[in-house]
Amino acid sequence: MDRPLAPVLTADNLLQAADNALRALFAPARASRTPPSLPDPPVLEEADRRHVAGLMRVNHAGEIAAQALYHGQALMARAGSTREFLLRAAAEEGDHLAWCEQRLSELGARPSLLNPFWYAGSFAIGAAAAALSDSLSLGFVVETEHQVESHLAEHLERLPANDLRSRRILETMQFDEAGHAQAATRAGARELPAPIRGAMRLTSQLMTRTAYWI
Repeated sequence: MDRPLAPVLTADNLLQAADNALRALFAPARASRTPPSLPDPPVLEEADRRHVAGLMRVNHAGEIAAQALYHGQALMARAGSTREFLLRAAAEEGDHLAWCEQRLSELGARPSLLNPFWYAGSFAIGAAAAALSDSLSLGFVVETEHQVESHLAEHLERLPANDLRSRRILETMQFDEAGHAQAATRAGARELPAPIRGAMRLTSQLMTRTAYWI
């Protein structure tokens, strides 16, 4: 349940938020775990390589945005339990970020050049939602994860059949995202109004279409 008191910002919290942003955007991502039974990288035709790189660039950008959303929410969370949940979820998203970054490197591709923009926008949304209430903030987690699950399912359909390495990464990410949504629901997430869900979908589509190329 949300506490009536407003979130308290401290110098330590602000410095931690700045450190989180710099690490997410500029430091090599490091995973605390690996997807189970990760196959060796396949040999891909050039067109397939570019296509998979585009998909993984989108997923990498999505994980940058997820990191930012959770960091912004954790900064403004009212309840300590909510903050701890958000930081745990952010750590798992950090694993996803590292996996996508590694796969991009294997494909000889770069991350999205717009990652700082995705981070800044998502951080602002997360902080604003959390400033209103923890339940609304958790509602953003649920809706975000549902939308990520949907686009991961689409990407799994679009992967070349022989790219089992990328497939296993995305399947593991999809499983984690579903777990985050379920945990946020149990923690008291409020269902978001339809206009907000629609705006989130439009924003996600913009990022997806842009990050594939840029």
